Amino acid sequence: MTPLDSRTAALLVLPPLFWAGNAVAGRLLVGEASPLAVSALRWALALLLFAPFAWTALRTHWSALRAQWRTVAALGVLGVGCYNSFQYVALQTSTAVNTTLIAASTPVFVLASGALFFGERVRPAQWLGAACSIGGVLAVLARGEPGNLLRLSFVAGDLVMLAANATWTAYTWLLRKRRPQLPFAPFLTAQMVVGLAAILPFTALEAGLGYGQVQPTATVAVVLLYMAIFPSIVAYYAWDRGIARVGAVIPVYFANLTPVFAALLSTLLLGEAPHAYHFAGLGLIVLGIHLASRAR
Repeated sequence: MTPLDSRTAALLVLPPLFWAGNAVAGRLLVGEASPLAVSALRWALALLLFAPFAWTALRTHWSALRAQWRTVAALGVLGVGCYNSFQYVALQTSTAVNTTLIAASTPVFVLASGALFFGERVRPAQWLGAACSIGGVLAVLARGEPGNLLRLSFVAGDLVMLAANATWTAYTWLLRKRRPQLPFAPFLTAQMVVGLAAILPFTALEAGLGYGQVQPTATVAVVLLYMAIFPSIVAYYAWDRGIARVGAVIPVYFANLTPVFAALLSTLLLGEAPHAYHFAGLGLIVLGIHLASRAR
């Protein structure tokens, strides 16, 4: 691993910027395209664009992929299929800022599940960090009114985003414990294929029940192209290279820029100005992740 230099820092800024843009883009498509159709079209287009560049590597590493197909399949279903589909469903009723703030607590979900299910040692400072981050999530869910928690006055999308966090937590632990020793290109392509296969039956069900729709507009086309290129390919590549350079801890701090970028983009593009409780929640989440990471 190398020290964090300006080029690596610039590389690690790209994923949260593009992931924030993905949340805002998903919010833009509400009413224009149904959430599971968006998820399926995003990954189908990403696969179509990326597969030609990965084809040679896929052929070279096909035997390794086939030998570890169970792990690759699980990663594809969790990381590509479930997480992204849940996020787009959440954006039907929640805001881009809320979903990215709730997603920012995922590292603490990873910490808690490691202690509960994988026997990982957790220090007191890490539990304090977990408490701060959970407090940040509750601040967002309460929307500045603590009584909302007592009345269970939640927006459905916020709860769906918590389910998305659970799938990303499982994905993270599987990736950490059992990642196949494969280059980035064939590994991501295989996950795209499996994730898309997992999404399609539910997309068909959504359409069969009369909820599926995609308006053939220029906005839909441009947004889907953005989703396919930047959050799906460029961000994954930058994240993979950043971790290879500086390890897995420092990038966590950069990931928590996502809600900040989402707040800025939402204000510019959606007119969804952030509220005081968003900043309070973000502050608690960043403090919690900082404490948890320092005590590693």
